[in-house]
Amino acid sequence: MAGTDRGDLTRTAILALLGTVGPLSRSEIARELDLSPATVTQLTKELIGHGMLEELDLKPSRGGRPAQRLGLVGSAGRALGVKVTADHLVLVDVRLDGEVLGSWERPHDPAAPDALEHLADAVESVVREISGVPPLLGVGVGVPGSVDDQAVGTVNAPTLGWQAMPVGERLRRRLNLPVLVENDVNALAAAERLYGRGRTHSDFLVLTIGRGVGAAIVADGRVYRGARGGAGEFGHLPVDPEGPTCGCGARGCLEAFVGSAGLLATARARHAQAQGGGRPGADPAQADARDPLGAVAALGRAAAGGDVVAREVFAEAGAILGRATAGLINVVDPEVVVVLGEGTADWPLWRTGFEPALRAQLYPGRRDISVEVESWDDTSWAQGAAALVLATPFDSAGAAGEQGRLVRARLIGAPS
Repeated sequence: MAGTDRGDLTRTAILALLGTVGPLSRSEIARELDLSPATVTQLTKELIGHGMLEELDLKPSRGGRPAQRLGLVGSAGRALGVKVTADHLVLVDVRLDGEVLGSWERPHDPAAPDALEHLADAVESVVREISGVPPLLGVGVGVPGSVDDQAVGTVNAPTLGWQAMPVGERLRRRLNLPVLVENDVNALAAAERLYGRGRTHSDFLVLTIGRGVGAAIVADGRVYRGARGGAGEFGHLPVDPEGPTCGCGARGCLEAFVGSAGLLATARARHAQAQGGGRPGADPAQADARDPLGAVAALGRAAAGGDVVAREVFAEAGAILGRATAGLINVVDPEVVVVLGEGTADWPLWRTGFEPALRAQLYPGRRDISVEVESWDDTSWAQGAAALVLATPFDSAGAAGEQGRLVRARLIGAPS
């Protein structure tokens, strides 16, 4: 689609508005973006002609003619999202409107000498499989670590054994596509902003519980990344200097208490105490040590079945998480907290300790903040990674840099 830079930016702003708040009439678009009705009419006509917008239902009017609403066309583009874990990859093909078209899982060893080549092979094979319509706008990669810059994609992830790993550079060279790399929790926040509760909130927190603990801070509609892309390492908040050693090497981090390894260690210790005192209790140590999430799931089933020791473990972990979350809320003052991650399957067990501890530590005036827990499945992390690409046309701040320009060019058909 030909046009001036100003025209392209305005088209992007229209897509951004509809992508983040949902369908609007032309007059509402003009008002929200401070554009003339004639400009909005012309640009939306072009976007409709290029298959990116469609006319929807008529919006009821209090008087006069009802207004025609416009919405995004999901088939205008797609993205491939990749979640890198300590033992496998999850890949998801997602349309512009958030619909999942397909998903894949591949074994992966990030500690192997050829880990990046294996990653590139896996992504390339799926890219070949999904080529066609709608067009592939780019690849998003979510990793459990810090990323210097989405558009550069150099990763430091201690849990993967990666230091200054050039993930973005290697994938771009192999795929000849735009590639964005980001911390996995920040990627989830981008998905929340685009498709979830973030549509109606510009300041919110995303917390994740599961193998580890993470947070993303969304302020004024943008994910706060910090000076080196490492903001949100909530799991490494110091809780007790005499506490257990964390995977990062420090002692007493939040994650060392409430991540999957911390939960299991506490459960084993409590089980031993319970056995010594004649109390029955679930023993997660019998589960496969290579599957900590599976062991936590077994612990959750035991708790749901009435195991007193298991219920105590979750409640105490919930209280620790609640106090830490209250501190974070007091610092950043969000409108809402969204809880995600594999651990949410057992949220009723966490909530027993979490809610009273959270409310007791919140600053007056913030004690009624809503904590909303969303459903979760194995593809959610990868959907967040895909949202890095799909959110790029809606990113007025340009956080995706040159890779974002390439994504927008592929979407609007401009020369790249």
